[in-house]
Amino acid sequence: MSTTLPATTMPTSGSEPAEAPATPVPAVATSTFDDLDLPAPLRRAVADLGFATPSAVQAATIPALLAGRDLVGVAQTGTGKTAAFGLPLLAAIDPELRAVQAVVLTPTRELALQVAEAIESFAQHLPGVGLPQQRALARGAQVVVGTPGRVLDHLERRTLVLDELRFLVLDEADEMLRMGFAEDVDRVLSSAPERRQMALFSATMPPAIRRVAEQHLVDPAQVTVSRQSSTVTTVRQTYAVVPFRHKTGALARVLAVSDADASIVFVRTREAAEQVGSALVERGVSAAYISGDVAQGEREKIVDRLRSGALDVLVATDVAARGLDVDRIGLVVNFDVPREPEAYVHRIGRTGRAGRAGEALTFVTPAEQGKLRQIERTTRVQLEQIQIPTPAQVSAHRVGVLLARADERAALGRLEAYQEAIATHLAERPGTDLAQLLAVGDDGPTPRPELGDDLDDALSRARLSDAPERHTSQHTSDGGRRRTDTRRADGSTRYRVAVGHRDGVQPNALVGALTNEGGLTGKDLGKIDIFGSFSLVDIPAGLTPEVVERLSRTRVAGRPLRIRLDSGPRDSGPRAPHGPSRPAGHVHAARH
Repeated sequence: MSTTLPATTMPTSGSEPAEAPATPVPAVATSTFDDLDLPAPLRRAVADLGFATPSAVQAATIPALLAGRDLVGVAQTGTGKTAAFGLPLLAAIDPELRAVQAVVLTPTRELALQVAEAIESFAQHLPGVGLPQQRALARGAQVVVGTPGRVLDHLERRTLVLDELRFLVLDEADEMLRMGFAEDVDRVLSSAPERRQMALFSATMPPAIRRVAEQHLVDPAQVTVSRQSSTVTTVRQTYAVVPFRHKTGALARVLAVSDADASIVFVRTREAAEQVGSALVERGVSAAYISGDVAQGEREKIVDRLRSGALDVLVATDVAARGLDVDRIGLVVNFDVPREPEAYVHRIGRTGRAGRAGEALTFVTPAEQGKLRQIERTTRVQLEQIQIPTPAQVSAHRVGVLLARADERAALGRLEAYQEAIATHLAERPGTDLAQLLAVGDDGPTPRPELGDDLDDALSRARLSDAPERHTSQHTSDGGRRRTDTRRADGSTRYRVAVGHRDGVQPNALVGALTNEGGLTGKDLGKIDIFGSFSLVDIPAGLTPEVVERLSRTRVAGRPLRIRLDSGPRDSGPRAPHGPSRPAGHVHAARH
């Protein structure tokens, strides 16, 4: 059995690219990963994951990093940069040394989890002992992935020691700067040994990122890769507005009426892959899931079942689905909106192959439609909005399939043996008709789509607007205000959180909590005002009830946020903040 090196994930608690100070790397003529000087266990892992041809950023970056160069990469998520730095990072690791030898800093907890899963998949054939993420630092993890604040916290508590550090990566450095992590990043880099290799990746190269490169990198190579934005023309691209907690029920209905030979459902995390896959199996769907937790041998068996027709639906994370090429896939469902538009391009490319027609459906919560517009701008394609099938449509499709199957059997002469038995059965049971017999006479399990009224009611309300519900002012008979408009003049939704200056809270502490626990990015947040006992945050797209509930339990400065819609001056008290207010994208405060 193969073993892995543990990539320990540390969750946090909360323009045009300019020329970088680096030496450009010339184009590399690379046709396969075998042309790169990767160790054999890494080449084997790459082959197992289905990688054949390196992407542009991989072909340019991997040789430079394997040669020991520092590197500055201007590249977006979706260009393959995780493998570009993850493979050389693992090549630099000594599996016999039980000490942290590589650190990857990411701006958000979500990205940290994705990078850790990818690195674990690349390390599947390296020698060493596979360790759980819990307490992995104490047991000797070699790779650590985390946010700057969380890594710095471990450094200060001496639960993370960097004496043996060999490789350090800053991923999405511009996003870390935008979220106020500049000081944290600088302190982490200052704690690292001087003799170490470093790679910095950023979508843009603002002056602050250039200063980091000038200060901490030595004669770095430079790689610049443009984003991929084209989608397959043979794929019909659609979306449906679905509240978060009703996604599984909506998915069951979509699959129940789909005529695709096979479908792939993309989710963000390995936990979601297991939950969604198991829920579909419970509903009678021929489904399975793959993620970074699924062993390579089991993954191959599942994919073989999908190719052969023994399996109809595969639920997968982006990492686990890399290299997946199955001609039967006629439908791709983005159960979760991709984090980056480029990831959307990669996902829907799993269907519509070789000129075949395909369909891609993306579930969008009412608060995520800004991300949908970003995908449309990047791909230059306007997605078509569709409605989730109703119970009546599911039933009609089901009967149509059964009748078509009956016609096929009649054409083959297979119904003659049943005619006398059917006639006798109908005569003995006057209330029964042929349609009822067909409905219960199908071969195999019957997929059970979600048929409850709650789903239809939720879908109906979600379609009313392209934005979260707008609350308007209402007045009682004596003039007292019961509820105020929570929509700002600029279209933002204002929220109130139960922490303020007296709790010692800083703006970037709120940014960290909202982005990491709420699934947002720094770009999703607007103005933040901090008062004595509370704070106000403008969030243009609003939050779903599920996110509000999760954030309410999140602690900042030792106190739960208890976030809720702001109800105006009577609710929030005086509007003079204790200190200057700043947009979330411009705070540069301390670690959180």
